[in-house]
Amino acid sequence: MLFQEIAEASRAVTATRARSTKIELLAACLSRMTPDEAAIGVGFLSGELRQGKIGLGYAAVRSLETPDAAAEPSLTLHDVDAVLDRIAAIRGARSASLRMQALAELFARATALEQPFLERLLVWELRQGALEGILLDAIAKAARVSATNVRRAVMLAGDAKRVAAVALAQGEAGLAEFRVEVLRPIGPMLAQTAATLTEAFDGRTELSLEHKLDGARIQVHKDGSDVRVFTRSLNDVTERVPEIVESTLALPAKSLILDGEAIAVGSGGRPAPFQTTMRRFGRKLDVHALRDTLPLHPFYFDLLYLDGGELLEHPEGERFAALERLTAPSQRVERLVARSPEEAELFLDRALELGHEGVMAKDVASPYEAGRRGASWMKLKKAHTLDLVVLAAEWGSGRRKGFLSNLHLGARDPTNNAFVMLGKTFKGLTDELLRWQTEKLKSLELSRSDWVVYVKPELVVEIAFDGVQTSSQYPGGVALRFARVKRYRDDKPASEADTIDTVRAIHARSIAP
Repeated sequence: MLFQEIAEASRAVTATRARSTKIELLAACLSRMTPDEAAIGVGFLSGELRQGKIGLGYAAVRSLETPDAAAEPSLTLHDVDAVLDRIAAIRGARSASLRMQALAELFARATALEQPFLERLLVWELRQGALEGILLDAIAKAARVSATNVRRAVMLAGDAKRVAAVALAQGEAGLAEFRVEVLRPIGPMLAQTAATLTEAFDGRTELSLEHKLDGARIQVHKDGSDVRVFTRSLNDVTERVPEIVESTLALPAKSLILDGEAIAVGSGGRPAPFQTTMRRFGRKLDVHALRDTLPLHPFYFDLLYLDGGELLEHPEGERFAALERLTAPSQRVERLVARSPEEAELFLDRALELGHEGVMAKDVASPYEAGRRGASWMKLKKAHTLDLVVLAAEWGSGRRKGFLSNLHLGARDPTNNAFVMLGKTFKGLTDELLRWQTEKLKSLELSRSDWVVYVKPELVVEIAFDGVQTSSQYPGGVALRFARVKRYRDDKPASEADTIDTVRAIHARSIAP
């Protein structure tokens, strides 16, 4: 397939807001690919490089003096992929100049349509609405297979590119071959937000309640003497958490997959703040010294695999019972099966008294819907909070002069992969956080005016607020009241930020009679 066809599909998808049309356009493009082309093309359509980072940063790509465009398309998907492989492999003396030379040669072979698409692809800036959910539906349509089975395969494989290639080549039979594999991470199940415990029950006769810990999500795999620890975003952090590896090796199971939270424990055994916990996950050096001063403790809430048996489809109650047989009470979150909102309220009050964020409420009959924000898991917090994306920041004045201070906050729009601005805030920022966010936002800069720096929409921040009000000032029609920064979510990508639909639902509840 020609690279031009990918660029044309991207342009068409960008031009429409209709989900069904996006799916049709993407499916038509995918159906013309061979299975080996799909492994490359799906990445291009979703704005990802198969090679990951290739040693060319935003500034380097933007600084390229773009050569005259080719008159006719000639680049194939394999051509572009091969050049990216070559660039990623360049090392040693003159590596920067050699990468730029290879990049210039690639751009010289690209057409006027391909060049800007290629530039956005290389700087991870494609905003064309080819969200994973839409792309998975398009893969299913192109391969004439079940969308449910595609989603399950991606959940288990952790790679839509690989699943697309198998679906196009082998159909349903190929998708059925995807299984849970110990030591390969699977997409974690996510939770929706519930405003009240009554809303969480919603006709259910019982709910499993757990303390909502302010820690780092971990997925722990064990296969004999081999242990791997993965983060929420499926990064391998095994070498950074030796105490979790050691405690896992001591568990009475040959193979397992656990889901839980890790919390740094400070002096006196009290849980440390989230940002302190994340220090352990961000450090590759001095791990053993940090372990002595800032030890990590795992608290598990789910068991997904045990000694050769998958547990994903088992009810939550059965999975937790198996977890209880496997682990000590000190290794599990505190849990209660409540049979009324009143009983649940007492548990929530207790969680808040202990300093936790709130509670998780789970349907005891529900399976583990990996990689999805399922309705059977809900989070309840004391105050309203949303995970939003920083779109820009304004330079501060007074004692904040020289720092990027006032944040422009956006919620994700699931229909077009854009972000809808909800307001601004500079409240809740400590001096340390101001310094950190200034350097971080400068590294994400796209452009600037006299007082505003516009950034790549990648940085997720948890915002506490008092309510949502109608607003004609912002395009979404709503704005946050008394927004303040609670923390940055280093563990969460922008694709998992809260949506404008969630914000509007909060607003609708506040004005309901």
